[in-house]
Amino acid sequence: MFDDLSSVMKRVLKFGTLLVLVIVVLGSLIGYFVAGVSGVLAAQLGGLGALAFTGLTALSVLVGARLNLAGFLGAVLGGWLLKMLLFLVAFTVLNRAEWLTREARPIVFFTIVTAVIGGLILDTRIVSKARLSADVKLP
Repeated sequence: MFDDLSSVMKRVLKFGTLLVLVIVVLGSLIGYFVAGVSGVLAAQLGGLGALAFTGLTALSVLVGARLNLAGFLGAVLGGWLLKMLLFLVAFTVLNRAEWLTREARPIVFFTIVTAVIGGLILDTRIVSKARLSADVKLP
């Protein structure tokens, strides 16, 4: 029995969300000991950003799957470019945030980077273990 693309992306979202929650809890604990409440908020913001990145990836793949090959590649590349833009805007805004202490700023960065790298590893494992049909019909 083969998996359909939506079930694979649902697994990516489910396990990606669990991964982000674990990273946020650990990041919040570390953030609290390093920078107090500001560190906890920094870890939570980082987790929210990582969750948005995971969701955008799944969304771009699901949207792209309904298009031809060029449309699929355009949707995935567009999603990637959107994530890069959001990443740059978010860090520019957070760099100017007065409530975010100097000690808490690296916590946002490391929370997002850890979640994104963990998410990439998780996505690779889920997709590589999925049983997708080789004769997928594109519209």
